[in-house]
Amino acid sequence: MTDDIAQSRAPELNQATLFVVATPIGNLGDMSQRALDVLSRADLIAAEDTRHSSRLTQHFGIRTRLVSYHDFSTRSREDSILAELQAGRTVALISDAGTPLISDPGYALVARARELGIAVVPVPGACALTAALSAAGLPTDRFVFEGFPPHKSGARRQMFEALASEQRTLVFYESPHRIADSVQDMCDLFGADRQAVICRELTKTWETIHGDSLQGLCDWLAADDNHRRGEFVVLVHGAPAPETDALSAETERHLRILLEELPVKQAAALAARLSGLKKNALYKRALTLGGAGAAPPAD
Repeated sequence: MTDDIAQSRAPELNQATLFVVATPIGNLGDMSQRALDVLSRADLIAAEDTRHSSRLTQHFGIRTRLVSYHDFSTRSREDSILAELQAGRTVALISDAGTPLISDPGYALVARARELGIAVVPVPGACALTAALSAAGLPTDRFVFEGFPPHKSGARRQMFEALASEQRTLVFYESPHRIADSVQDMCDLFGADRQAVICRELTKTWETIHGDSLQGLCDWLAADDNHRRGEFVVLVHGAPAPETDALSAETERHLRILLEELPVKQAAALAARLSGLKKNALYKRALTLGGAGAAPPAD
């Protein structure tokens, strides 16, 4: 960031604002200049773990006062942070790593700040979710983030069973203590051949991105204890669209609307993206609704 751009951002620190600041998930080189500027000039930093975050602030020479704010913080701690904001001060919210509120604390504080009319400003940066999606090689046009699966096997398997027919790419966080059991449950309930990717220790020294079938990933985790160490993002390819000639009423309506504005081929392709159904089935239906065209596109 150039000096003139940095200066153009400076006025926002002179008014009561809650900044939601992303910090590195491993590699300190991912700390943005804007994040450093905000953290250095804020009146207060609300951190998930002040002992952990103090190492980050010391590394970058940031002297702003730290207070703890986490999932188990009392209402009074939340009130005291909001009181700082209402008094015209600026507060930066950070988590232990990555972007706050993505499986991290902060939702209640942000919601209350907005209700009080306090400006909430994101300072984007590192996030394990988006980093994993960008490198996994699975479809990213439609995905669903499910956070950490339940700790207990029964609840975890129930969750996976409910997601077995989900056609969007599934994204989970998982701990080293449960990664093997969790992937085995996915294998049992999503199918051994379903393609998936394990991202381990993203941006850190031992970063690993390993893709295979779910059965293959189970075998890979079992083969080496080191494969089960660190922090994990698990991405699972969505379920295939059901084979059916019948379109839902909503899909049929979308297709008719698209055909009013687009050629058959384009209308069918866009309807396929919206519905998750195969292009061939939608193309055939589009031909009956909107006229003839070229041969059906390959899936």
